[in-house]
Amino acid sequence: MDIPSLSNIERQQAILALLQRQQRVKIAQICEEFAVSEATARRDLEALASQGLIQRVHGGAIPLQPAAPEPPLLERSHEQADEKARIGRLAATLVQDGETVFLGSGTTVLEIAKHLRERKGLTIITNSLPVVNLFAGMEHIQVVCLGGILRDSELSFIGHITEQALSEVRADKVFLGVRAVDLEHGLTNDYLPETMTDRAILKIGREVIVVADHTKCCRVSTAFLAPLTSMHTFITTQEADESFISALQELGVRVLLA
Repeated sequence: MDIPSLSNIERQQAILALLQRQQRVKIAQICEEFAVSEATARRDLEALASQGLIQRVHGGAIPLQPAAPEPPLLERSHEQADEKARIGRLAATLVQDGETVFLGSGTTVLEIAKHLRERKGLTIITNSLPVVNLFAGMEHIQVVCLGGILRDSELSFIGHITEQALSEVRADKVFLGVRAVDLEHGLTNDYLPETMTDRAILKIGREVIVVADHTKCCRVSTAFLAPLTSMHTFITTQEADESFISALQELGVRVLLA
C-alpha cells in the first residue's frame, strides 16, 4: 500500500508499530516515513497519547510504560535504596527548624524523616506508622498522628477519619510519594481507596513537594491523583529522562535532582 494513501487510523497504527520496534520516534522521522507534515505528525501523536497508547516527549514520543503493582512497604524497602537515600538527604535540606511538615507514607518519604530527627522545633504531621515510630520519644519534635483505617501493606492511615483530621491542620511543607508521574496523565497511584486521602493531603500544604525515584517517571498507574501542577517541587534522581524533566520545568514545576 502506498504510504500517502494511509488513513489517519492506519498511519497511527503504523506509528505504534514503529515505536514498539525502536522505543522512541521523532516527529521528523514520522514526516519522512509517512510523507506527512509536522502538523499532521503532531496530531497523530496527540491522538495516540489521548488514548493512553504512547507517552509524548519533547520532539516525539516513547512507549507508554505502565507502573507495576506496588509491593508492600517492607518488601520494597531495598528497591532503589541508593536513589531513595539521595532523595531523602536532598529533601530534608528544604526543611527549616521550627516548621510544620507533613510526611506521607512510603519508603522514600521515610528516608526524608530519617534526616529530620536532629532538627529543632519541628512539628511533624503524618499518617505513616513508621514515621510515628521514628520520631516517638523525641522531646524536641512534636508529632501529630492522623488516625483512620490502617492500610496494612503500607502501614499508613487512610479513609474518612484521616481526611477529617487533615481538614483541621495546615503545614508549611507537604512531602508526598507517588507510584507514577506522567506528563499526560499526571500523578497516579495504584490503590483506589487511598486517592481521596492523598487529595486531602495535597490541600494542607503551603508548598507541595512530591518525591519519586527515576523508575516512577514516565509511568502511569491505576488511580488518577492530581495534575502535575498540583505540586510545587518535584524531587527525583539524576537518572530521570532529561526531556521529561524539561517538560516539567516548562509547566512551572521546580525540579531538584538528587
